[in-house]
Amino acid sequence: MFATRGADQFSKKFQLFLGFPLKRSSWFSTTIINHAHSLTQSQQRRTVRKVNRLASKSTKSVQKQDIDLPKVFMRDAITRISHTLRSSTWDSAQDQLIKLPIKWDSYTVNQVLKTHPPMEKAWLFFNWASKLKNFKHDQFTYTTMLDIFGEAGRISSMKYVFQQMQDKGIKIDAVTYTSLIHRISDHGDINESIKLWQDMKDKGFVPNVVCYTAYMKCLFDHNRVKEGAKIYKEMLQSGCSPNCHTYTVLMEHLASSGKFDGVLEIFSKMQDAGVQPDKASCNILVEKCCKAGETQAMMKILQYMKKNFLVLRYSVYQEASHALKMARVSDRLLRDVNCHLSLQNLNQDSIDESDGIAESSCFTLDDRLILYLLNKKSLLAVDYLLDSLMNKCLKLDPRIVRTVVEVNCNCGRVNGAFLAFEFSVKLGITIERTTYLTMVGELIRTNSFSRAVDIVEAMVGADLSLGSELTALLIHRLGCARELASAEKLFSILPDQQKSTAVYTALINTYFTFGNVDKGLEIFETMRKQGINVALSTCSVLLNGLERNGLFDKLQSYRKEKKRFQSESCGRKMSMEETLCDLLFAGNFDS
Repeated sequence: MFATRGADQFSKKFQLFLGFPLKRSSWFSTTIINHAHSLTQSQQRRTVRKVNRLASKSTKSVQKQDIDLPKVFMRDAITRISHTLRSSTWDSAQDQLIKLPIKWDSYTVNQVLKTHPPMEKAWLFFNWASKLKNFKHDQFTYTTMLDIFGEAGRISSMKYVFQQMQDKGIKIDAVTYTSLIHRISDHGDINESIKLWQDMKDKGFVPNVVCYTAYMKCLFDHNRVKEGAKIYKEMLQSGCSPNCHTYTVLMEHLASSGKFDGVLEIFSKMQDAGVQPDKASCNILVEKCCKAGETQAMMKILQYMKKNFLVLRYSVYQEASHALKMARVSDRLLRDVNCHLSLQNLNQDSIDESDGIAESSCFTLDDRLILYLLNKKSLLAVDYLLDSLMNKCLKLDPRIVRTVVEVNCNCGRVNGAFLAFEFSVKLGITIERTTYLTMVGELIRTNSFSRAVDIVEAMVGADLSLGSELTALLIHRLGCARELASAEKLFSILPDQQKSTAVYTALINTYFTFGNVDKGLEIFETMRKQGINVALSTCSVLLNGLERNGLFDKLQSYRKEKKRFQSESCGRKMSMEETLCDLLFAGNFDS
């Protein structure tokens, strides 16, 4: 936790980020209010057992002969009571409650209310308990009932319960006031919440960190940023150290205001102060990042989650996956953090499709076994089986191999997908172009460029084309990754009809990146001899490469050639290949 002095310094930095409108959210549930009294009430419920040390032996012998009754835990009794209130009419529930062999005290009644039975049943149960012999409601049961009405939006009923507490002299504390403030604020009346806060302080109640945090959130939710910052500073000055909920409220406000740099600063500072973000905090922040399209901040939060073994809720995981996909960012880290969810989201459509095929086709036992393992998500077992079948030269149906590749790629299992590819190559199984493209994309995202070249080689052998634009981009990525040998190999295995303007330009740019000017110029001359159209972007890449490598003597001659090319191209229509090359290398980019 922060020391008071350190936290005060931190609050000054935090104030720089405050000042933008904040949308309302509902993450701050009744959990804080409901559990604020738990420790105190559980301590009050301790009982003192008296031991009769003078019991006779005969009495002990009779007790030993008694039939042991089944032990019933209080949590089981509370669960049974809650189920009765939910599933039965009140008349029927009342008859069942009377027959229960339990002692009705405030702790038991409060725990039943905290299970959130239907509001009407909760109120009937509350009044029924008040009529029991030797029972009296206390501040805990009243506060819980008050909060149930508030959660349901029954503000008038909530105020009625609060008035009853005052009339009957029931003890009221800061937690009761906090529940009122929180619920009235959620109902839209922030001014009354502010009055209640001031009334609480005027009566001498000392807020704790839970009260401060709840009130700060109310203010932020209603765009009272200055007041919220003031309350935060007041909390620090009172000696209350911020907890995880407090920091989450601050970060949520900054995220809603689009200040993700401030979010990450607090995220780091709270860890330095010894407060670790919990699962709820991380889920809230990732959800905010998804809505704002902020993938950089999301990645840092996901790295923390991976390190601390935290996971996302399924709905947040889906939002994050969609946001990363829209931003064209790899979701590898997201899937690593949520392995249990990524496995649940295998390519189920492909699996279901293969299951449908299996019903109407003559699949072998091995084919059906692979499908069974895929449905069970036993991908490691699929790897072992593929390796065994490959050693025995036993084939599988091409549709099964395609499904194995797609499922592994969707799970980020590059090795598993590549094993299925090697299986198809060794046994001469032809798979579809889309499956090859899926593998190439996954290998590029994981920087496995040499393997990507092997995939392209297999495509060429199967008379399939990667496509001019994809081939050019792959060669350029190989150059950026300092994989010159792989770029040369990729170019060499391509048939002449697939060596387009964009492909030649990408290889020329790669040679210039490595400082091999002579080879770059040689490829350029070969391009012209082969009758490949030279695009304007090709000339730009050539001139930039010569300039970067300091060959100014050759630079002048090629500049003249570029001007001549520009004058000749003004009167003719550019080919599709030239247009594509200009689009790919627009801006004369280099590695």
